[in-house]
Amino acid sequence: MEPVKKIMGYLLLPGIVLFSIVSSCKKNDYPANVGTTKGMNLQMIADGFVSPLSVVEPPDSSHRLFIVDQAGKVWIVDSTGAKMPTPFLDLTPSMVTLTPAYDERGLLSIAFHPDFRNNGKFYAFYTAPPRAGVPIGGGAWNNLTRISEFNISADPNQADLSTERVILEADHPQLNHDGGTIAFGPDGYLYISIGDGGNADDIGPGHVRDWYAVNEGGNGQDIFQNLMGNILRINIDNASGYTIPTDNPFISITGSKPEVYAYGFRNPYRFSFDMSGDHALYVGDAGQSLYEEIDVVTKGGNYGWNVKEGTHCFSTADDMTELGSCPMADSLGNPLLDPVIELKNFANPTGGGLATVIVGGNVYRGSDLPGLTGKYIFGIFSQDGQPNAKIYSAMVSTGTNWPYENVSLKDFPDNLGQYLKGFGQDQRGELYLTTSADAGLNGTTGKVYKLVSL
Repeated sequence: MEPVKKIMGYLLLPGIVLFSIVSSCKKNDYPANVGTTKGMNLQMIADGFVSPLSVVEPPDSSHRLFIVDQAGKVWIVDSTGAKMPTPFLDLTPSMVTLTPAYDERGLLSIAFHPDFRNNGKFYAFYTAPPRAGVPIGGGAWNNLTRISEFNISADPNQADLSTERVILEADHPQLNHDGGTIAFGPDGYLYISIGDGGNADDIGPGHVRDWYAVNEGGNGQDIFQNLMGNILRINIDNASGYTIPTDNPFISITGSKPEVYAYGFRNPYRFSFDMSGDHALYVGDAGQSLYEEIDVVTKGGNYGWNVKEGTHCFSTADDMTELGSCPMADSLGNPLLDPVIELKNFANPTGGGLATVIVGGNVYRGSDLPGLTGKYIFGIFSQDGQPNAKIYSAMVSTGTNWPYENVSLKDFPDNLGQYLKGFGQDQRGELYLTTSADAGLNGTTGKVYKLVSL
C-alpha cells in the first residue's frame, strides 16, 4: 500500500546478465467501469480501531472475527457481535516504532493453522526493529520482516505471548513495500507476500542488480539474493523453523531461494485464495505511478516488475514514461505474465486514472448476496489521495482483461468517504471491509464493515 509514490533512490552493482530477446510491450487499455453493481450496503461491525487491515475467522466454529490493527493489536468481535474490551494479541512492544502520519510497517496479517481447532496455533506477520548488519549498497536496514507462531492461552480469547516461535525473518531495507499477507493455501502450506524492499522503482540501497540491464534494480526480478518482491511458500509443520515443500518451483535451481513460489512483484500488499472453485490465488500488486494490477498467481510465475508495470514496459530512468519495448521473458525463460485486471493510477499523465493504490480482495462465496457469487471483489485505497475509496466487482474468467464494475452502496453511493485498508472473509464466505478516515495511524477512526444486501 503506497499512496505517496515518488521516493528517489539509486543502486548500481556489477554482475549483470542481459536477456536479449526483446519485443514491443503490450499496451492494453483495460476497461474502466463497465457498469454498476447495485442492491448492497455496508453494515458496521465494529469501530474504534487505529488502522484495521484485515478480518479473519478461525476454523473452529466459534464464529469469532479477529480484526488485525496495524498499530500492533488483534481484537475479537465475538459471535454476538460485541467487540471484546481486551485485545487478543498485542505485539506493540516487539515492533519497530511506527510513523503516525503514514506507515506501511506494523502488524500486517495473521493466519490460523488449518487445525487450529485442535492445536491452537496461529501465525503473525509483523515488522520488528532491524538487526545489526550492513545491507547491500550500504546504509542501515529499516526493519525486519518476521513471521512468528503463537498458541492461544487457557483463555481462548487470549494469545500466549510466551509461546512465540519465530518461523522466518528477512531484512527489509526501506520502510515501505513490506507486502504483509500470510495465509494457508488449500495445500496446507503457508504463503507469504513480501514487497520489493521499498523506495521507488525497485532501486536504491538494499535493491540488488538483476538480469535486465535497461532498468536499474531490482529485487522483484531476483530469486537468488533475497526474499523480496516475491510470494513465498513454506511448510511450518515441523519442530523448528520451516521446511521447503518438495514441489516448490525453484528448489532444484542452484543458488536460488527455494522459498519463492512466484516473483516479479512490487508490493503484493493483500492476497487471498478462492474458498471454492479452483482455489485460485489472487494478488493485488501496487504499481509505481502509472498502473495498478490484480494477478492470478501460479507456481513459478514471473509477474513482470520492474521490467513491466502492469502490461506496460517500465522505465526506472523515467517512471512516468513507458518504454516502447521490453523483454517478453526473463533470463530463465519464464514469460512475464500479465495481470487479469489493470487500473490506471491517478498520477498517470494520460488521464483517466482511478486509484492511488489497488487493494486486493476476495472471491465472494457467501449466501447473502447471490448476485456476487463467484465474483472477485477488490478496491482502491483512495481515488486521489483523499478519503474517497471505492470497491469493484470483477467477473472471473479465463485469460486477462477481466471486466469489472463499480459497486454502488446505498449509504455510500459515490465512494466510501474513507480510506480502504483491506478486506476479510469469514468461514461462510461473506465479505468485510476495513477502513479509516486517516491515511496513516492517527486516532481511532478505523471501522470494520460487512457487505450486506438491502
